[in-house]
Amino acid sequence: MSRTWRFGDDVNTDEIIPGRYNLTIDPTELAQHAFCEVRPEFPQQVAPGDVLLGGRNFGCGSSREHAPIALKGTGIRCVVAESFARIFFRNAVNVGLAIMICPDAASIPDDAELSVDFEAGVIRDERTGVEYRAEPMPAFVRAIIAAEGIVPFLREHDLDELL
Repeated sequence: MSRTWRFGDDVNTDEIIPGRYNLTIDPTELAQHAFCEVRPEFPQQVAPGDVLLGGRNFGCGSSREHAPIALKGTGIRCVVAESFARIFFRNAVNVGLAIMICPDAASIPDDAELSVDFEAGVIRDERTGVEYRAEPMPAFVRAIIAAEGIVPFLREHDLDELL
């Protein structure tokens, strides 16, 4: 069963990955330090398929891509938040980290077992059957996420066909 990790409002990029670890862009190495100062257990206990739940303005702070790279490196399935800082949102898409904007993210229980339908914008607690509405992810963003980021996506597609 996947675990949900709840965070509050205004989670900044230095909380996600402290600046002293930004000497690499290796996702696995960065993941070893994700949230190490605010949730010391996170790097050792997070598991592939887990879901992060955030409040408003998730990912505020610096414009470096290290924060979404670190989260992607943990193997989490996605970040669900009420809103994202604009630059974090763009960086997450660029590196292939799935994110969902869900106005009701705060009401998702900590022990939820979530399935996520990116196309329909539905987050479902499989344990209780309760569904939460999120903004559907546009097809081109889903394609970038599926390709593991914008660079691999562009390598797979003829640029002329995209323009």
